[in-house]
Amino acid sequence: MLWKLRARIGYQVARWLMRFPKLVARPRAWQWMQGQYARMAALGDVPAQSFYGHLLLHRGHGFGAREEGIRLLRLAAQGGDGKSAYQLGVLSLAGDARQAPDAAEAARWWSLAANAGHPLAARKLADLYRDGGPGLEPDPAAAERAARQAGELGL
Repeated sequence: MLWKLRARIGYQVARWLMRFPKLVARPRAWQWMQGQYARMAALGDVPAQSFYGHLLLHRGHGFGAREEGIRLLRLAAQGGDGKSAYQLGVLSLAGDARQAPDAAEAARWWSLAANAGHPLAARKLADLYRDGGPGLEPDPAAAERAARQAGELGL
């Protein structure tokens, strides 16, 4: 119980310290901050998984950091985080050296993100269903539903 409180306090302090670029640039401080993010994400905190996953994906060094970031984003998206699900859709549609672009997988993630209230995911989903993509045939009816949802979400 006490260790969870300690983890939560350390995480909040580390998030607050992100406001100071000179401190973030110091290797020891940055290493401590990443430790706090990793500990909170390992405890299953969805916002921490999303934050640290995005951090590793976009700012991490090396292939291992990217893979860990994607893993954390998957956990956060499955926990209901729309931003993480949107990012996974972007990654699925882009593909990489190990995996070809997969529009059906992108549609699955963007649908999850749109249902979580992410307006841009609903817009991208409508465009994807309208135009089709690798592994996904155009579907005008689904495109209309997604466009309607994007409108309801404010986009």
